Amino acid sequence: MNRILILLAFLPFIGNAPLQAQGNPEIEYLTLETFKEKVFNFEKNPEEWVYEGKLPCIIDFYADWCKPCKLIAPIMEELAQEYKGKIKIYKVDTEQQRELSSLFGIRSIPSVLFCPMEGKPQMATGAHLKETYKDAIENFLLKQ
Repeated sequence: MNRILILLAFLPFIGNAPLQAQGNPEIEYLTLETFKEKVFNFEKNPEEWVYEGKLPCIIDFYADWCKPCKLIAPIMEELAQEYKGKIKIYKVDTEQQRELSSLFGIRSIPSVLFCPMEGKPQMATGAHLKETYKDAIENFLLKQ
């Protein structure tokens, strides 16, 4: 019983602070608030996309129960290492961040949002090969 009370005491803090992906400090979990700080503040700029980040980014919308999401998780971790300092990779748990997921109309997962420094982001749905994500990084996020 005491364990449950202790867990319940911490529940208000779960999901409010960005977490680091297990074993990979290069991947950060976003909440609605950290999304507005690091990616797009839709309250401040409701009419147009204004990217807030310092590096182009990938946002992986996922759920823990989703098998295709689990398939691309190691790919995202590899990409985070390979492109360290060039892009940022974030994850959004669609079960915990429902408002953020609905903002982008996420209806199937995984959904991966590619956010360049300039211009509008692009969404890809479904699990893809690592080469497909690398192609999007090279030709969309890092194009000169």
